[in-house]
Amino acid sequence: MTKADIVSKISDKTGIEKLAVQRTVEEFMKEVRKSLESGDNVYLRGFGSFVVKKRAQKTGRNISKNTTIIIPEHFIPSFKPAKSFAEKVKKNVKA
Repeated sequence: MTKADIVSKISDKTGIEKLAVQRTVEEFMKEVRKSLESGDNVYLRGFGSFVVKKRAQKTGRNISKNTTIIIPEHFIPSFKPAKSFAEKVKKNVKA
């Protein structure tokens, strides 16, 4: 499902114009992004949490040059689904 599909479904179900729904979805994503960039987590009860995870410094290999490199510690965004949400997906999705 793409962002356009989400906008269409919300517009169809609510009767709100697609342009207004698209702007709302864009602003939601922008606010989540800004929150994570500033180091704050976003918690959506019943859906999940967008959290910032810390990756420790580690040693890696540059295979083409056969050298060792140090990968510095860094932070990455992550999503953790709510327990009820994860259970519903687990029960309903068939591989």
